[in-house]
Parts: sequence; C-alpha cells; structure tokens
Amino acid sequence: MRTQLYIDGKWVDGSGKMPVYDPSDGSVIAEVATAGEAEVEAAMAAAHRAQPEWAKTTPRYRSELLRKAFELMVEESDALATLVSRENGKVFADAKGEIAYAAEFFRWFAEETVRVPGDFRMSPSGDKRILVTHQPVGVSLLITPWNFPAGMATRKIGPALASGCTVILKPAGETPLTALAIVDILERVGVPKGVVNIILPSPVGPLISKMLHDPRIKNLSFTGSTEVGRVLLQEAADQVVRCSMELGGNAPVLVFDDADLPTAIEGLMVAKMRNGGAACTAANRVYVQRAIATEFTAAFSKAMSELVMGPGMTKGVNLGASVSMKERNKIAALVSDAISQGAKVRTGGQLPEGPGAFYPATVLTVERDNEILKHEVFGPVAPVVIFDTDEEAVALANDTDFGLISYVFSGDLARAIRVAEAMESGMVAINRGVISDPAAPFGGMKQSGLGREGGFAGIHEFLETKYIGVQI
Repeated sequence: MRTQLYIDGKWVDGSGKMPVYDPSDGSVIAEVATAGEAEVEAAMAAAHRAQPEWAKTTPRYRSELLRKAFELMVEESDALATLVSRENGKVFADAKGEIAYAAEFFRWFAEETVRVPGDFRMSPSGDKRILVTHQPVGVSLLITPWNFPAGMATRKIGPALASGCTVILKPAGETPLTALAIVDILERVGVPKGVVNIILPSPVGPLISKMLHDPRIKNLSFTGSTEVGRVLLQEAADQVVRCSMELGGNAPVLVFDDADLPTAIEGLMVAKMRNGGAACTAANRVYVQRAIATEFTAAFSKAMSELVMGPGMTKGVNLGASVSMKERNKIAALVSDAISQGAKVRTGGQLPEGPGAFYPATVLTVERDNEILKHEVFGPVAPVVIFDTDEEAVALANDTDFGLISYVFSGDLARAIRVAEAMESGMVAINRGVISDPAAPFGGMKQSGLGREGGFAGIHEFLETKYIGVQI
C-alpha cells in the first residue's frame, strides 16, 4: 500500500500526514502524506521539466506503456478492488466492476495514441496547402473525486499520457490509496520520471489556486461538483488555463406506459444503485406515467427493499457505506426535508442503528414541487413522480440546471428516440441503466460540464490544434 507522494519519479514523505478511513466502521486504514508549498512546487517543476521530452516520444512508445498498465491493472484487479471497497465503502462487486472499467481507459487510449488524425488539403482558392496537426497542450492538472477513485483517475491519465502531456494528479482526500496504487503501476511499467506526479495539497484551496496561477500549468481536467467547478473556472481564468469539467448531475428517468416493466425495473436498479447511488450518472428523479405508476412503484420498492446493506467486503452485501458520515448525514437530511414537505416513504427512509456511514435503499413518492427533486442525492434514494403526457415528461426532465445524462424506458423505439433527442443532456440511455463506456464520449450540457472524456473526443481535450499554411 503506497502512502507517500510521487514526485519526479520518487516516492516522498511530504510535509504532513492525514488519515484515510474505512467508512463502514470508522477505522483508520492508513495515513498518507500531504503536500505543502515545497512539494507542490516540486511537482510543477518536475512535470514542466519532463514535458518537452515526453511530448517528443513516439505514439507507439506511449501506447505500449498504457497497454502494459492496462494488463497490470487487470492482473491485480482483486487487490485494487479491495482497496477501493475499503476506502470508499462500496461493495466489492461494484469495486471490481470499477477496476475493469478503469483499466479499459488505459487500453482504449493505448489504441487512440497511434490514431490521432490530422488534415492535409488544398485551400479553396488554390493558393496554398492547409496542414492541420495536433500537439500536446502541456502540463495538466488532474483533479478527481472520491466516488470512482480508479475510474476517474485513468479516464484522465490515459488521454493525457496518450497525447504527450505530463500530469499532476490530485485525488480526493477520502480515497487517495487507489490513485496512489495506480501511479505505482505506471511507475512499474516504466513511465519516465516527472511524467506522472501525485500530490495531496494541504491546505487544498490555496495550493490549487497557486497552481492555476502558475504559467507552467496549461490545462485543468476536473471531475466534481458544479459548485467547486465554478470556483476553479474563475481561478483558471486569470492565466486562461484550458479547462475540461465533468460536473454535477440530476439525472431524470422517464418510464413510459409502454415500457417492459421488468426491463425498466432492472435498468433503474442499475442506474440508481450502481456505486450505492454515489455517481453523477445516478438516477435522481424517477418520472413514471400514470397508467403504470402504482404497479411500477410497488415493484421498484420491493426490489430496493431486498438489497442487503453492510460493509463492502462482506459476502452477500450489495449496498455498502457512504464514503463518510458527513455524506451519509447529507442524504438523511434531504430525505427528512422531503418527508416534511409531504413525501411518502415506500421503503427505507430511516437511519440504521450501529456504527458506519450507512443509509438504506429508499423510495419516496413525491409531488413535483418537492425540494428533493432539485438536489443531486449522492446516495440510495429515489423520489418517484407521476406524469401524464410525453410533453409533460420531457418538460419535467429538462427543468433543471444540469444536463449530464437521462434515462428513457419505452417499448416504442421511435418514441424513445424522439424523447432522447428532446432531452437537454449530453447522454441518454434507452432501455438500459448504464451506458458509460471508454469508447464513448462522456460529458454533459448546461451546468454539468465542459468537454468530453472517453471516445475519440477524449484525447483531444489534451491536444492543441495547429494550422500550418504551406505555400505551393
């Protein structure tokens, strides 16, 4: 288990330490090193120093390193999943799925490294050749959240290294051990010193601000809340640091009266309960057409009530702990407020006795004006609302500042696609509960972010486009 910082190819102690907790019982798993001003400066200097040589490496060389990292992650997936489960609280099966997902980003971008396209053509006037090429943007600061400590790290590191950028990774303080383990893998496969650095700044805000105001930092890739994203965009503006942001969500689920109910229940359970509901893509508002609302809500509530809650590494458990008591208490407060506004509890809704940051799978039926519908509930809570017409469903779904993902369940594909095209979100899932894929562009509209991760677009977040006009 790595607990030091990694700067310029060396594991270093840093300027302090902070504990990492197992949220299922509050015990301390490890103490990890934190970075003060000296370590932050060393990381920036190392990444800046390594940037020119790394940018000149061949695509095939970078591709092979990423491929080796993929293979090592797969080989060590059980150990990595155990680490994720312990520090994050999610059940082992979820953690194992995350490691497989995370490793795929290294494999996908290993393949994309050698396929970055350019352009060469005659200008319309015929006076020159238009040559378009792509070059690495430069030193990139990567900031990742606690809910997918492996997947969010590789989704940023993979395209950054593929494009020829050096990186400084700042993982979430709640879940740094997984990120440290991934950086250890990159060291073992031979990534040159200075190309990948990992720090845990303390104090966080001032030191991140310091980095974003340093001219050596050229790019910021952030995954986290919209509130923090707004602050970082303001900080990045002074130096015009290029930004890509994957921010909050408030995902609607539309279940139409012609939906296959078993398919819809199965899909909603995945959309809602993957990662215990702690996902920006998690189903957050469930809209059900009136004709099937009673039957659907009863079946959905039954499925939620059958989930077994407990420590993530315990056999037979399929709902783990929240990442911290602070997060658990936020969930409980949102449910209490919703009930005070008239929500009816169909299952769950009560804080369990005993230790650990646990909250049960909860289904509420609410009116359209209930405040819980305005919040991203980062946990196992599903408010259900009844609608009547397709137009009404779309209007309700789009009535939010967020637009990351939407879910549509219908037996009529033409109807589902019409609705999908009307949804104000960067992604729409039709008749399934998960569509995240390293080969697909992940990102949102409105206040859910800027840019895309994954797919063909992912590597371009770390590339500058250069046009060269050639006299003929």
